[in-house]
Amino acid sequence: MKPTVRPLRLQQPGRPVEPPRRAKMWKNNRREELRRAGRHSAGPGELAGAVGRRQFMQLLAAASGGVLLSPSVLLARSERDVPTEQLVRFPEKTDLILRTDRPPQLETPLRYFQADLTPNDAFYVRWHLEGIPTEVDRETFRLQLAGHVEKPLSLSLADLRAQFDPVSLVAVNQCSGNSRSFFTPRVAGGQWRNGAMGNARWTGVRLRDLLDRAGVKAGAIEVSFSGLDRGAFSTTPIFAKSLALDHARDGEVMVAYQMNGADLPMLNGFPLRLIVPGWYATYWVKALDAVTVLPEKFKGFWMDKAYRIPTSANAEESPDHLATETIPINRLSLRSLFVRPEPGEQLSAKKPFEIQGLAFDSGSGIQRVELASREGGPWEQAQLDPDLGKYSWRRWRFLWHPQTPGKYLLQVRAQNQAGEEQPTSLWNRAGYMRNVIEKMEVEVV
Repeated sequence: MKPTVRPLRLQQPGRPVEPPRRAKMWKNNRREELRRAGRHSAGPGELAGAVGRRQFMQLLAAASGGVLLSPSVLLARSERDVPTEQLVRFPEKTDLILRTDRPPQLETPLRYFQADLTPNDAFYVRWHLEGIPTEVDRETFRLQLAGHVEKPLSLSLADLRAQFDPVSLVAVNQCSGNSRSFFTPRVAGGQWRNGAMGNARWTGVRLRDLLDRAGVKAGAIEVSFSGLDRGAFSTTPIFAKSLALDHARDGEVMVAYQMNGADLPMLNGFPLRLIVPGWYATYWVKALDAVTVLPEKFKGFWMDKAYRIPTSANAEESPDHLATETIPINRLSLRSLFVRPEPGEQLSAKKPFEIQGLAFDSGSGIQRVELASREGGPWEQAQLDPDLGKYSWRRWRFLWHPQTPGKYLLQVRAQNQAGEEQPTSLWNRAGYMRNVIEKMEVEVV
């Protein structure tokens, strides 16, 4: 039974966020609910709900190609300086910030980052192709491992759980274009703010164990990965990525079937997702169904044309002097950011306030985080929360004592165990890897 791919429908009003039932997802579940109620389709009142009819029709018109907006579409204040943000609720998700609807790109509000792990229902969503899976039969699904191997494998989800040792690790998943909207001058692409990322505990099997079971032949040099999503046209390149064989076999790259102790949400890659800790999320292929060992270098659009960065330090170039040499994006950059105070949160003079944030890198580990409350410093050291592993983010806290009312420019910077520090500026044409010293203006009353 092949997976079903079709445009998504947003979650119906008032419905709780639920995990998949045997992986047969949203449309069939909703159809059964309506059948029990003696109806065959949703009425207009169910779709319009709490928003006015005129507003609902405007939002519906703005959603391209069959994504129906439900009453859980809201207008809310933005994370920082954008006057409004549109929130939507997809199946298995809470209210997230809508960036694009086809394919869905949904951003996590910053309040969900005030925790070690990002809840599954609040975890950001990023797909590249329009035809994403909405139903997968867990009984008939198979992961295919083929190519330059002695014994091709066809593994069920039950096989993966029963025949291979489970492993778990906590790792940050961050979109390459996270924070793209802050680049100056602006660049094309999804205009993410700081919420295209999340931290989760991933559980699955080592890719190395699967490769060993198949028996990699001599001469293999790369491994490619693809999933169930497909483009709107037959000419659209499938989304496929590759890793060097040594990287694929490092014992840390994982095929995950759980996220924070539960099945992966459909929008985050159910039933399987490739986990490449310390690397940008473009390599974390969702709805993974094919692993291919190659005796030659992989050739594909998403490696050869897309997700390329300058070879210069920190992938920097300038609008007037674009880099002529590029390579595929790879390791996460060192970065730190604020998650509290939240937008609109009031701070009072002579009253202590705990500033909170996150810091992470590609796996060296965070050594220290420093804050300043005005341009030029002085810089003071923040307190680091316990370390959850080298690929996890590290939460930090700083007890601030503003003495007088007024506007302050908070700044945060991190240093990792490798001695790397954050830059003061960065620009590249793709809007990738933003990791400059973060600044936030706050008002004390």
